[in-house]
Amino acid sequence: MEDKLKIVREILKKYNQEHLIQFYSELTESQKSDLLNQILEIDFEEILYLYEKSKKDVLDSTEEVEPLDYSIKADLTKSQLKSLSSVGLKAIKSGKVGVITLAGGQGSRLGFSGPKGTFKLDIPPKKSLFEILCDYLKKYNDKYKICIPWYIMTSTNNYFDTLKFFERNKFFGYERNNIMFFNQENMPIIDIHGKLVLSETYKINLASNGNGNLFASLKNANLIKDMELRKLQWLFVGGIDNVLLDPLDPIFIGYTINSKCEVASKTLFKENPTDISWVFAKKYGKPAIADCENFTEELSKITDKKGKYLYRETNMLAHLFSLKAIQKMSNVSFPYHRAFRKNAFVNEEGMKQVPDKPNIYKFEQFVFDAFSHFNKIALLRVDPEKEFAPIKDFNGKYNPEAAAQRYEEIVLKNKWEFFDIFWYYMTNFLSTF
Repeated sequence: MEDKLKIVREILKKYNQEHLIQFYSELTESQKSDLLNQILEIDFEEILYLYEKSKKDVLDSTEEVEPLDYSIKADLTKSQLKSLSSVGLKAIKSGKVGVITLAGGQGSRLGFSGPKGTFKLDIPPKKSLFEILCDYLKKYNDKYKICIPWYIMTSTNNYFDTLKFFERNKFFGYERNNIMFFNQENMPIIDIHGKLVLSETYKINLASNGNGNLFASLKNANLIKDMELRKLQWLFVGGIDNVLLDPLDPIFIGYTINSKCEVASKTLFKENPTDISWVFAKKYGKPAIADCENFTEELSKITDKKGKYLYRETNMLAHLFSLKAIQKMSNVSFPYHRAFRKNAFVNEEGMKQVPDKPNIYKFEQFVFDAFSHFNKIALLRVDPEKEFAPIKDFNGKYNPEAAAQRYEEIVLKNKWEFFDIFWYYMTNFLSTF
């Protein structure tokens, strides 16, 4: 232990991070060992490089952008929709499509302690976000006598809780060998002075390093090999919180296949040109998502000769990647983006403090940075009323109540069984006594 402590002291002195062991003498032997091991696993060189680089980074407001081609789902004819759906269903039924769900977040913004995917939506009957997504997959499994491979990316903070939740619920009737859980990597958070932060006197504060770590995490978990063995060709990538997102939309899959593109994305139309949002565009000749801070109202108002807006397609975290694309991106080093956030920390007196304003920097990788590694991307604009009802926080625009209402209107409309309705309202009635 003493030899290890000596090495740690030298590392911390080199990078001016000695405060990480200021409470060392007060710790138990087990806590001392845990803290030293954490420190030895950290790449201080990388963290401080990112910090220094982020201070110098200036958003390039003059970057040149070009429009990307896109289609609008609502403008497609019945014949086109039928044809695309047929292509997509053929791929699904032949076992060529898998689903990846990004579920590393916690439900703290919902006033909920636990993985976000375990949060239950107040619909008849109450269902967790995981179960709602599972229902979408089982619809295809049951109809076509298949079982879609389902890959769920968790974080180190919620991996075991997520796994236990599925075990308690008997995996919602899903075949266990067709659900694969894997972790994304962590990255230390730092304060405004470039100092790493303690979450406890014996623990360094870590955060998941963003959904762009997906590809490397799949590779590290040997799941790309699993996809190859299953002979998958297409993987849908989506978040856990959009209750209207059908991960196996055959029209979208068919649209992507017909486009001959390796990557595709569903988009939303940005109604208000002044809204800050990530916009699809071509940068340096490659498809990308333009920095929202740089995307001016002037650019958002540009139209073509037919009056079609050129720069209004925004990201809704609904992507389709070919297996070849995922294999390629698993060997690519993704850039980090800096985010300024609020996060609890241990102060100099060893007391945990909860700030009332942003106090730390978090470095994240984004899935959409993969787009620039391809020559083309297939974009399909969808109707947000039918396909976009995320749950972000408890009181904001995208709250659980609004999502539940939309889910009932779109998904459950004309599909409720009498018993479900009766039991839901009877339960609520009895709970009042």
